[in-house]
Amino acid sequence: MLTVRFDRLGLQAGERLLDLGAGGGRHAFEGLRLGARVVALDRSMADLRPAAAMLLAIIEDVSHPLPARAASGLSVGDALALPFADNTFDRIITSEVLEHIVDDCGAMAEIVRVLRPGGTLAATVPTYLPELANWAISSEYHAPLSVGGHVRIYRRKQLQRRLCEAGLVVTGHHHAHALHSPYWWLRCAVGLDKADDNRWVRKYHDVLVTDMMRHPWWTTVPEKLLQPVLGKSLVVYARKPAGGQ
Repeated sequence: MLTVRFDRLGLQAGERLLDLGAGGGRHAFEGLRLGARVVALDRSMADLRPAAAMLLAIIEDVSHPLPARAASGLSVGDALALPFADNTFDRIITSEVLEHIVDDCGAMAEIVRVLRPGGTLAATVPTYLPELANWAISSEYHAPLSVGGHVRIYRRKQLQRRLCEAGLVVTGHHHAHALHSPYWWLRCAVGLDKADDNRWVRKYHDVLVTDMMRHPWWTTVPEKLLQPVLGKSLVVYARKPAGGQ
């Protein structure tokens, strides 16, 4: 389930892609499949295990050989002090990460530092209104920062302004995953500690799996129509000016 549109990111085979806060590795996986030289970064090796497993699976899949220039690696690091030289990456994705970082402006400055002039960024965060509903329904949803909780809810213009202040030029945005917003409202209403055992939560989850695996019209049509209003994720694209900083 991809949040970022790689055609809008502009990724080309052989380019260097940083998946900052790789999580399960879904964007790193897609970048590798497209022939990029991918680095999946997270805070610890424990956090990187899901991404490592996913990348290893695609490398070992002999039925679908990777493009010749594709390569992948893992890196443990802090978004406020990225372990890379200036202008290292052609493209950077940071998906559902910035809302966890107290000094998000510091993280954006590091992103700009390691992004090459002319390179592009895709940053995704929870959309304001759907996220506000989650916070209102459940205090568990945005757990304390000590356990990786959310510290803010971005409005689109706020995120775009901070990216511009960091030295980027915003080039566009869209929303994604409209069907996921009601799913999380339901989980929050039931109680996050009880949600996995709730029959209605499980039924809704089955609908989401069907949407991801089969793309039937009865999920794809509502998803497309509701994205501008209910899309759980906001995706903002930006470019580092060719002149650099």
